[in-house]
Amino acid sequence: MNQSKFVVAALYKFVDWPDFAEYRADLLRVCIQNQVFGTLLIASEGINGTIAGPRKGIDMVLAHIRSLPGFASLEHKEATAATNPFFRMKVRLKKEIVTLGVPGISPTKKVGKYVSASDWNELITRDDVVLVDTRNDYEVEIGTFKGAINPKTTSFREFPAWLRAQRGLHNKPKLAMFCTGGIRCEKSTSLALEEGFDEVYHLEGGILKYLETVPEEESLWQGECFVFDQRVSVDHQLQPGSYDLCHACRFPITENDKASPLYEAGVSCPRCAGTHSEAQKIRFSERQKQIALAKARGDQHLAQRIGA
Repeated sequence: MNQSKFVVAALYKFVDWPDFAEYRADLLRVCIQNQVFGTLLIASEGINGTIAGPRKGIDMVLAHIRSLPGFASLEHKEATAATNPFFRMKVRLKKEIVTLGVPGISPTKKVGKYVSASDWNELITRDDVVLVDTRNDYEVEIGTFKGAINPKTTSFREFPAWLRAQRGLHNKPKLAMFCTGGIRCEKSTSLALEEGFDEVYHLEGGILKYLETVPEEESLWQGECFVFDQRVSVDHQLQPGSYDLCHACRFPITENDKASPLYEAGVSCPRCAGTHSEAQKIRFSERQKQIALAKARGDQHLAQRIGA
């Protein structure tokens, strides 16, 4: 691998971790010492996040996490980037590592059947399977599996209400779910089992593992996969895709969107034009000026990161 490239590692694991807060400081220290940036969420149910840095640094951080109680079998997924897609390191204490908002739902108690990426095509092409994309609408919009149902949610908190309203899904005996890296669909299967679905399956390792494993000529994936970092999306080779990000609404945008008269860099896009106040637009415009100045200096402005 070209040593100038950065390794991007996506990881999560559900474990019972009641004293998680005690490990925050050491985890942050190890990341910073090894020049690793990104965000890690830790909670009593486990860890979740994406980090990026040099090969040696990523290996050191992963080794540290696997040394923590319950995390020895932690798996992760990797991609590379020419520049680090993150600009600082955060380790956040949370109530949930992925926010579903339903007390008592935990994959450590009950979870659906894991299906490997190599077996996924056979499952989702069966007539007795209903396929559900557990991601948010803007993610589904730029890519999904052929035949998947889009719940059209704007946040994962909306998924429980959507699922409870879909009693017709019980007409097919098998329910298959998927998400970007596996974490949301893993928690979704726990919810589905609690809601009375009998046969529930999910894609082990998520879309990223599928794209890494299944040759493009055999793939049932259509489009690109949204990722929560500066790459915005990745293609079937897990390389940065064709989408950019509207820094006003945080939605992915295309070159056609940028050609629209409703597009103003950093201020609006065809999706969000007209939805912001004058004060917000002034603030967005000033932020964009600072980004342009930082770029001219050869620096990276913090506001360029997703979530800024």
